[in-house]
This record gives sequence, C-alpha cells and structure tokens, in this order.
Amino acid sequence: MRPARHTRRGHDDHDAREHRGRGMRPLRALVSLDDALRMLDALARPIERRDGVRLLEALHRVAARDVVSRIHVPLVDRAAMDGYAVRASDTYRAGKFRPAALRRVETLYADSVPRKSVARGTCTELATGSTLPRGADAVVMVEDTEREGGLVKVYAPVHPGENVSRQGEDIRKGEAVVRAGEFLTPAKIGAIAAVGQADVEVYARPQVAILTTGDEVIPPGKSIRPGQVYDINAHTMATVVEEAGGEPALLGRVPDKLERLKAAIRRATRYDLVVFSGGSSVGEKDMILDVLQAMGEVKFHGVAVKPGKPTVLGVVHGKAVLGMPGYPTSCLSNCYMMLVPMLRKIARVPPAVEKVVELPLSKRLVSSIGRVEFHTVRVEDGMAVPAYKESGAITSMAHADGYIEIPANVDLVEKGERVRVILF
Repeated sequence: MRPARHTRRGHDDHDAREHRGRGMRPLRALVSLDDALRMLDALARPIERRDGVRLLEALHRVAARDVVSRIHVPLVDRAAMDGYAVRASDTYRAGKFRPAALRRVETLYADSVPRKSVARGTCTELATGSTLPRGADAVVMVEDTEREGGLVKVYAPVHPGENVSRQGEDIRKGEAVVRAGEFLTPAKIGAIAAVGQADVEVYARPQVAILTTGDEVIPPGKSIRPGQVYDINAHTMATVVEEAGGEPALLGRVPDKLERLKAAIRRATRYDLVVFSGGSSVGEKDMILDVLQAMGEVKFHGVAVKPGKPTVLGVVHGKAVLGMPGYPTSCLSNCYMMLVPMLRKIARVPPAVEKVVELPLSKRLVSSIGRVEFHTVRVEDGMAVPAYKESGAITSMAHADGYIEIPANVDLVEKGERVRVILF
C-alpha cells in the first residue's frame, strides 16, 4: 500500500451532498477508529454475576472460581499398557534368547480390584488402566512376552515404574485443575470431569439488549411491500453477540418517535449493554442523538471508518448504548470492529485470535484519505478478490471470506500488491 496523495475525490463530494437538505445534521467531528475503540474499552466493565452450570453446558464459559481436586488422578498406581505386572528385578536378566519365566497368578481388567499380590517369580496379566497389584512395580508390554499356559516368558527387561501411571501423577489431591478466570476449553472440561465434578461456577453471560429503529423495518416471515425492508441487523447483531460470549435479548423495532425511543432505551438499560441499528445517521428521522443527549451523555457521534461512519456511543443510566448504522454491511462490519472487543472484555472472554493470510490483490482499490477503510474479499485462485458492493448489501459480507484494512493515510492499493486478509 502506498502513502496517500493529498487529493480529494468523489467520496468527499458524496458526503457533502448527503448532508444537504432540510433537517439534516452533518457528522461534524469524526473520531478515529483507535479513539473509538479506546472509549468503548473504557466502558467495558468485566461482569461480576455468576452462574452454576452443568459440565456439558460450560464449554466456552469462564470459570468464576478455582476447581480444586478432592482426589488423586490416577486414584491409585495403574497400568499404562496392556501386559503383565511384575517385580522389575525379576526381568533384569531377560533377553531375546534367554527370557525370564514367570508364573501368572491373576488376570485383571480396567475395573478389576486385585486380589493377589505379585511375589518373586510371579506376574499378573492386566489391561491398560488396571490397578497395579501389591508387590508389582513395573509392567512388561504384552509385545515383549509369550504365554504358555500359566507360564509367561519375558524377553525384555523393565525398570521400576516403567509403563506405570503413578497415583496422582496427573492431578494431586488439593491441586487446582482450573483457575478462576480461565476460558473453558474441551481439555479443561475434561480436567474438571477427571476430578469427578459434575458442575462448575462460571461468570454469567452479559445480557445485551438489541433494538431496531426505522418505520420501514419489518420482521422476517411477514409479507413485504415497496418501501419496507426485512430486519437483517437484529439477526446479525444477535448472532455476533452470541458468538462473542453474550446473551442477546431482541426487544424489537422502535417507531421513529422521540418519546417511544426514550422509553425503549430506558427499558433496555436494565440489560448489561444496549445495541441498536439505525437512527444514528443525519436524516430528519435519525433522532437517536437527541435521545442520548437528553437521557445521558454522548461519547462520540461518527467514526472515521468506511463502511460504518454513522456510529454513536452514549451512556444512559450508567450503561453503554452503542448505535450502529442501519445499512447491513456497515452494521455488521462495526459489530466485528467495535462491539466484539468490548463485549468479549465484559464477558471476560479472551480477545479473538485473528487468522490472517497474505495474498496479492486481484484489482486496484481506491480509498478515502482520512478514514480507515475495510474491504471485504473472497479468496479465489490464491488472490484476494474484492467482494464489497455497497453498505446496504448483506452479501458483501455473506459471500466474503474475510476483509482487508486500508489505513487512513493510504489512498490507493495497486493490483497485485500483497495485502493482509483477516479471515472471518
């Protein structure tokens, strides 16, 4: 990517035309994306509420207290291989041509309790996981033996402790297998199960109120007429919330009336976070700025990013209220950029790990000076192919494999230039 040429192009003219007209208020003081993220981060207070959940419901939750083992794992010394429990000293002279001959006194399975001890010159046949009998201190692998009736020939020596899982070797009684604040992966769920605990205390999922504004928006499933659109954003926002560790509460569409908007936001602040789409731009019906100013504090209105410039952040009754653009691509893009980092911090979930590939760009991209731009791309034939259509086209995201970020000081990316594709 090459640094910006200090030129002005159609984007600025388009913004100027967009702001003309009676009743419209331009987004005058855009904040940078970095500043917007800092303000969001400052409002993200990690959740304190806790839940008790069954172990199978704990995946990808965050432990709220240490899980301490009340037992040793393994509970006792046990066989780590199929074979024969022996006294190691009985095998020291064993070799390929001079096997040690031992008398088999018992056969054990994984759930068996040994009844006989292993004395000098004897052995016990056992399966992996079987309790090691008294007197035995090693296990000879079955591959190194040959059985003839009650006699077992051992062709390889073993040393004390060989092929034996010692009591408490994995987990000691009193040891914490999971610490408070740890993200519960399948392996950590397994560790909790290993110590016999059937449930676990976790931090609650943050509850996120989701509102949609716009008299033209109707829910999927209803018949549609010209002038109406189906509610895409409520569904994309809700699934992003779920993916980021939150619990969405879809509160429905709010009519474009000042008092109805105030009442809806007042109800929504009972939740941990409020997110809405639409109403944050510059049109006559975009009243959310007035509502936030009347009810609380506006942190920013407008971010130097494309798509997604008309984004607003306020605080009402101590709760963050994040207003996304009404256009589906802008809304979803800003959910990934702004909502996800904030929500993951509130949920105490680790930051998302980006999966990045470097690929040549399939065609030249022109960008706006002064704004960070995100362009969705498909990965085809080893190249990054631009997929962005326009802010209202949800397929810009649905048919893309990832996106590239063009910095605010870059106005042109040439065809063939290698770009970082952040994969969805």
